Amino acid sequence: MKRRLLLVSNSTLHGGGYLDHCQQQIALFFGKDVRRVLFVPYALHDRDSYTRTARDKFRTLGYEVDSIHEASDPVDAVRKAEGIFIGGGNTFRLLKSLYDHKVVTEIRRRVLEDGVPYMGSSAGTNVATVSISTTNDMPIVFPPSFSAIGLVPFNINPHFLDTDPNSRHMGETREQRISQYHEEADTPCVLGLREGSMLLVEGDKATLLGTTDARLFTRGKQTLEFNPGSDLSFLLSDSQ
Repeated sequence: MKRRLLLVSNSTLHGGGYLDHCQQQIALFFGKDVRRVLFVPYALHDRDSYTRTARDKFRTLGYEVDSIHEASDPVDAVRKAEGIFIGGGNTFRLLKSLYDHKVVTEIRRRVLEDGVPYMGSSAGTNVATVSISTTNDMPIVFPPSFSAIGLVPFNINPHFLDTDPNSRHMGETREQRISQYHEEADTPCVLGLREGSMLLVEGDKATLLGTTDARLFTRGKQTLEFNPGSDLSFLLSDSQ
């Protein structure tokens, strides 16, 4: 499998600017072979402003950005893309727009068959997985399916938050919500990516990068913690 993925938990880390915390990984990921990146701003309402933000940042890294929402034919834009970046925002709106513009299958094909590098942040990371069932977002719109692009055989919970023992909040913790997800049959494992962490996938190899640990939730098993640099390639097996 030719897939190359950079799945980032968050676009902005506290104390820094847009994509500042992962800019070195972005430059290494897209490398010198990619000159233009196709940006997908569907997760936010103001796509023009979002595109300007992404375009300005990527130019500082040496890349030009074409936005899919500016293309007359979104499917053709995906077919011609040298690299793809799907930004964060509302995951339900993002996935609905991907289906509405009929690009889900083409993105999957370009990434898995052609080896086009795919970067996602937050919602863009959610849609790279099996489904968006473990997103943190509200269903402000309804996509035709919760099934996502399916570039990896597991789910991710970006912006994962640990339980605060001193909190007086009485709602479910993030861990409890993921546990509820696993009460349903045939649900894949969930990788909780804390802010500051990201997953690099190259073929059948997966490595945790960034500055924070990640937590893995598997149905019927004890949760596990992984440090940056950990080899998580076992997650890419359908039998995990």
